[in-house]
Amino acid sequence: MSDTPRMPARIRMGTIWLEGCSGCHMSFLDMDERLIDLADKIEIVFSPYVDAKAIPDNVDVFLVEGGIGSDHDMEVIREIRRKTRVLVAFGDCAVTANVPSMRNGLDVGAVLRYGYEETGQPIQPQIPTQGIPALLPQVLPVHEVVPVDVYMPGCPPSADLIHFVVGEVLEGRLPGRGVRARFG
Repeated sequence: MSDTPRMPARIRMGTIWLEGCSGCHMSFLDMDERLIDLADKIEIVFSPYVDAKAIPDNVDVFLVEGGIGSDHDMEVIREIRRKTRVLVAFGDCAVTANVPSMRNGLDVGAVLRYGYEETGQPIQPQIPTQGIPALLPQVLPVHEVVPVDVYMPGCPPSADLIHFVVGEVLEGRLPGRGVRARFG
């Protein structure tokens, strides 16, 4: 029996950005021609790159960019974790909450009141709530909400690092963990 995990023909992969700037996704695209090589090995089933409306079941690998800053982010990350085999904290905002966490020392309610009710000459001063997710008191790194399998630091991570990490995961290795992932 071989130590190599059984790999499906193509790995089902998702990407998302939560409380972040999309820089990690732009760096993913910076892999340029290496994306062509990955296209034969992965099927992107959820991402800003594709027109998927719901997070599908049985995702092999999910790259999560951004911290957890709203009740919506909290629901989404928990759903992703339930439906994913290998979750990658993709970039410094996912790993440490980085720049979005700069608001953590502020009173969210006071900031919203100031921004929407006290500044300028608003016609109807009010904090928008309908269809807008409620902000959490603090932005959290992904691992403080759900277990993370692989951490990919950088702001943003370089295209070379992204290519390396994705390549390792495709081979069934979890960088930095010394373990093998099993797909299929």
